[in-house]
Amino acid sequence: MAKVVIEVLDASDLMPKDGHGSANPFVEVDFDEQRQRTSTKLKTLNPSWNEKLVFDIKNLRNLPNNTIEVLVYNDNKHGHYKNFLGKVRISGMSIPFSESEPMIQRYPLDKRGIFSHIKGDIALKIYAVLHGTENLKTESFQAAEEEGMQNLKREVPEKNKKKKKEKELRTFHALGNVLENPAEKPVIIESKSDFSRAMHIQFPGQKPEYALVETRPPLAARMGYWGRDKTASTYDLVEQMNFLYVNVVKANDLPIMDISGSLDPYVEVRIGNYKGVTNHFEKNQNPVWNKVFAFAKERLQSHLIEITVKDKDVAKDDFVGRIVFDIGEVPVRVPPDSPMAPQWYRLEKKTGQQMSHGEIMLAVWMGTQADEAFPEAWHSDSHSMNQTSLADTRSKVYFSPKLYYLRVHVIAAQDLVPSEKGRNLETSVRIKLGDQGRVTRNSPIKHINPEWNEELMFIAYEPFDEYMVFSVVETGGGQDEVLGMLMKPVREFKHRLETSKLPDAEWFSLYKPYVAEEESDMHRKDGTFRTRIYLRLWIDAGYHVLDESQHFTSDLQPAAKSLRKSSVGILEVGFLGAQNLLPMKDKDGGTTDAYCVAKYGNKWVRTRTLVDTLNPRWNEQYTWEVFDPCTVITIGVFDNCHITGKEDAKDQKIGKLRIRLSTLEADQIYTHFYPLLVLQPSGLKKNGELHLAIRFTCTAWVNMVTQYGKPLFPKMHYVHPISLRHIEWLRHQATDIVVKKLARAEPPLRGETVEYMLDVDYNAWSLRRSKAYFARIMVLMNGISYVLRWFDGICYWKNPVTTILVHILFFILVCYPELILPTFFLYLFVIGLWNYRFRPRHPPYMDAQLSQADVAHPDEVDEEFDSFPTSQQTDIVKMRYDRLRSVAGKVQSVAGDLATQGERVLAVLSWRDPRATALFIIFSLICAVFLYITPFQLVAIIVGLYVLRHPRFRYKLPPVPVNFFRRLPSKSDMLL
Repeated sequence: MAKVVIEVLDASDLMPKDGHGSANPFVEVDFDEQRQRTSTKLKTLNPSWNEKLVFDIKNLRNLPNNTIEVLVYNDNKHGHYKNFLGKVRISGMSIPFSESEPMIQRYPLDKRGIFSHIKGDIALKIYAVLHGTENLKTESFQAAEEEGMQNLKREVPEKNKKKKKEKELRTFHALGNVLENPAEKPVIIESKSDFSRAMHIQFPGQKPEYALVETRPPLAARMGYWGRDKTASTYDLVEQMNFLYVNVVKANDLPIMDISGSLDPYVEVRIGNYKGVTNHFEKNQNPVWNKVFAFAKERLQSHLIEITVKDKDVAKDDFVGRIVFDIGEVPVRVPPDSPMAPQWYRLEKKTGQQMSHGEIMLAVWMGTQADEAFPEAWHSDSHSMNQTSLADTRSKVYFSPKLYYLRVHVIAAQDLVPSEKGRNLETSVRIKLGDQGRVTRNSPIKHINPEWNEELMFIAYEPFDEYMVFSVVETGGGQDEVLGMLMKPVREFKHRLETSKLPDAEWFSLYKPYVAEEESDMHRKDGTFRTRIYLRLWIDAGYHVLDESQHFTSDLQPAAKSLRKSSVGILEVGFLGAQNLLPMKDKDGGTTDAYCVAKYGNKWVRTRTLVDTLNPRWNEQYTWEVFDPCTVITIGVFDNCHITGKEDAKDQKIGKLRIRLSTLEADQIYTHFYPLLVLQPSGLKKNGELHLAIRFTCTAWVNMVTQYGKPLFPKMHYVHPISLRHIEWLRHQATDIVVKKLARAEPPLRGETVEYMLDVDYNAWSLRRSKAYFARIMVLMNGISYVLRWFDGICYWKNPVTTILVHILFFILVCYPELILPTFFLYLFVIGLWNYRFRPRHPPYMDAQLSQADVAHPDEVDEEFDSFPTSQQTDIVKMRYDRLRSVAGKVQSVAGDLATQGERVLAVLSWRDPRATALFIIFSLICAVFLYITPFQLVAIIVGLYVLRHPRFRYKLPPVPVNFFRRLPSKSDMLL
């Protein structure tokens, strides 16, 4: 017989229950109708039992459906027998079949009810063994175990479908089993005081490696202080990192080293094997560097800091002078203290004697990543990098340009001058703004005074430094000829706020292309008669210009600042680190140079690049203002491929996640490992886990609550709507502008990074995504089908007790119809209150199962990554086209069925079938008379009893109303 062994080790930080700040705790364990308990530990909040409890497994095949319930009580002999101190519920699916596999895991104690006051955690070690194999397992036993577990995994989904209601179970896993690299330090440690205990939150069907992992890192926001200094800091969502800072400011009166009488000085800062170098100045005895070096305290290899001034030379650099500091004597700067003031130091010779002249200004201190010198400093993790590539590794904050919709109403032109007089003119207007081009249709009036009356839209951005170019073009005769041009600066366009009156249209003079720029200003003054064009130009500042998909946009504010509302909260994100990253480069046996990018609103942040590590630790924190909680922040991880100096290189995608702010509880700190999943042509790939700390703080509760009753987009989107197709087309134009503007920043935020964050190809055809959408619809339909199955069971008396209760409720509601709506809303209230205990306790993340990414066919994924137009061979395209026809045929059938049902509803009174319509209107007349002379309660009782009648009075044939409806005509027989 198989057995489950539960080792109860210890507990920590329990709630005192004896009235004297202590407790007498013991543990009760329930499993498969068996109960055992440990001994009682007196007067302690940190008990240690180290007792082993053994339970029999009655049915091995039913183990995944069983639950281990661990309850901690206080032994109170003077009052009640026991007081509740907390509980843990563990699913049988997480029990390993080996004594060597399980790790000691610390589980946080859960509450028994909403109003319970519980704290602390308990350390357990749980595993299952077969009888007689506690010390030795034969190969046959091991094979039987593996086969049994595979059968269990196959049977679990089938048994879960049969369960109608289950209590919420959280399956805990040791994080060490998930780590791909066993040499790395596990997050869960046996020590009671360790803050890094973690747990898997597993969902049905979700693979453990794709699941979310909750952690408990030592954050200042949870501990109430940061480290030993106990100082308040804005960096309270990340772990403290200590750095040794050296600020090399300048030098004065340096000695001449060359025979030519010149000096090319630079400074070298060395600690052990780590060396940082400033740039050199040619022929300068008083150089100014203003360079800050940061050495991670954990990487310090020496107790001495050697700062050496050298002379740049062709063969060998000459020694000028140096300063040596003992790290133990370096002062510590504690924020919010002011920056450390630099001081002059006399240079010394190699022998230690001071030089007669030559001094250097320095500042040396110990600080943290909260220091203002941290972002721009040279870091010891990039010691092997040249100065050119160093800028691409620093953390930066970017702001994308503020975008506006610009409208051009092309009305008419006057007195055009064609090259050949007397012939009909076919004219159109071409408009260009930057890289955006639009063309009107040809004028229906083929004359020298054409009219178009067409409105075109563009994307403009501040500071409106571009020119819009108008060209009236004659398109007839096989060759386009420009009849006139106009250049108009965008900054002169009038702004329109919300539903204010449109600006007046104006006449503008047109000029020949070769003199348009020179004559534009001159003829504007002298008033000479010219060919003219009639335009209305304005900037619509009341819209929000989308550069992201509207399904997960991060900003919903209008472009005009005067129309924006005040913020409702603050979003803070701490980038703690990552683990188990896969090597993205092949050099040196595989390495990764990872950095993170986050986008919310128009603010982009980029962490520093940590070179050559698969387990980076950034510990950087950033803040955003929140104007609407129903928005999404996007966070991506990339491999920096530009630090090698190659301009044509592209940063590789490691993974991405999105978090909707409305799913976060206010003032709650979320710390999790998020799986980094990337879909590639070869399939779904996990590149590691990203460790984040997230907190949403509400600063205006009333404003935030009222946001739920306001429209999602600004007022103009509803008063003067823009078609969805047009908005999506303009979104790609807006994305191009954002990509180009951020690529011109220093250091640039590359185009491949911005496009990946903005999901440029989100609406491209994907069979995998179509299947995911269909699966989402089926999940919704499952709820409806469950209600119908339940009602069918009531009608067929499958559960007589439930059916009788439904009859009683039905009679009560019929007799007192005024209770129908109150009962309905009370039922909704109770269901919502009941579901509170099952609410999600973690932020959303990229779900591989929901995306159908883990089961997608390789050819479907390859088709998703194919270019447009396709670059595949004819045979592959033919196969995919046939597959698309098959899928589209099924969609077509469903759409046709829906249309048929709708047409049958309309055909009831349309007399398309005269006999059916006559029968229906006669039936309606009879029903009207019957309902008029019969009390409503009696009618409701008759109908209800007919619907709920016993199966003995039922027939398998469809009822008369269904037969009548199916015989009604539709327009399907009129199709070719």
